[in-house]
Amino acid sequence: MSDKIIKFLAHNQKIAVICADTTNLIEEARKIHDLSPVVTAAFGRMLTITAIMGAEMKNVKDKLTVQIKGNGPIEMMVATTNNFPKVKGYVINPQVDIPLNEFGKLDVGGAIGQEGYINVIKDIGLKEPYIGISPLTSGEIADDFANYFVHSEQRNSAVALGVLVDKNGVKSAGGYLINPMPDATEEEISKVEQAIFQAGAMSKMLDEKLSLQEIAKKITGDENVQIIEENIIPLYECDCSKEHFAEGLITIGKEELQDIIETEGKAELLCHFCNKKYLFTKEELAKILQENFKE
Repeated sequence: MSDKIIKFLAHNQKIAVICADTTNLIEEARKIHDLSPVVTAAFGRMLTITAIMGAEMKNVKDKLTVQIKGNGPIEMMVATTNNFPKVKGYVINPQVDIPLNEFGKLDVGGAIGQEGYINVIKDIGLKEPYIGISPLTSGEIADDFANYFVHSEQRNSAVALGVLVDKNGVKSAGGYLINPMPDATEEEISKVEQAIFQAGAMSKMLDEKLSLQEIAKKITGDENVQIIEENIIPLYECDCSKEHFAEGLITIGKEELQDIIETEGKAELLCHFCNKKYLFTKEELAKILQENFKE
């Protein structure tokens, strides 16, 4: 089954819900970056919320970058997306392995750390990009983003993110974001809070093969949820190219480029997002030098 994101409205259009199944996307990221189980869980949660936020953006040219920096052994994770959403990212320490937490589960909070911050950059066609920063509250990522939405975007949100990992890789992964509309009543919000509590973990619901519509009904307590947009397919996809890296070589300057040609005789560049390598021969480097740094 392919991954998908569906947008819903519940309780007479007063509660907005986005549900995502990102199982294949997270498995793809796990393979590309050769992630340990706890990093798969942490990075998977981050990629999922990045995809959900990407699906919220309106225009094709909109770009979103999310950075989580904590005092745990992972150190830092970065993810970026457009509104498609095509997601990519990287982790500073992909092989972190730490003991399970007190509940016998992967210790995402311990791997990320409780001290640090979330940094969100939205480039949505305004003169300056929107930048929102908020401190980590638990390192578990869903709580941290709920806190980010309240303090940086002034919207109360319920966020759930889950990645179920077994010996073969990612068994299930996904998440949801719930936002009450301004006219939502206390009673409606209370119904949703109770439904969330009773629904249980997102990754477990996906593992039980519940559809996103069934999950939306379960987490809102509304049997009549209305689909407002579907067929959103999130992908892990990198847009790197040799041309792009050639532009990067130009930015290092004439002297540095000349030095690489004379001392190394070639350049091998690695894309952090997909681990693809690009080799530039001595002749290719000389051509870049000649075409861009004329006497």
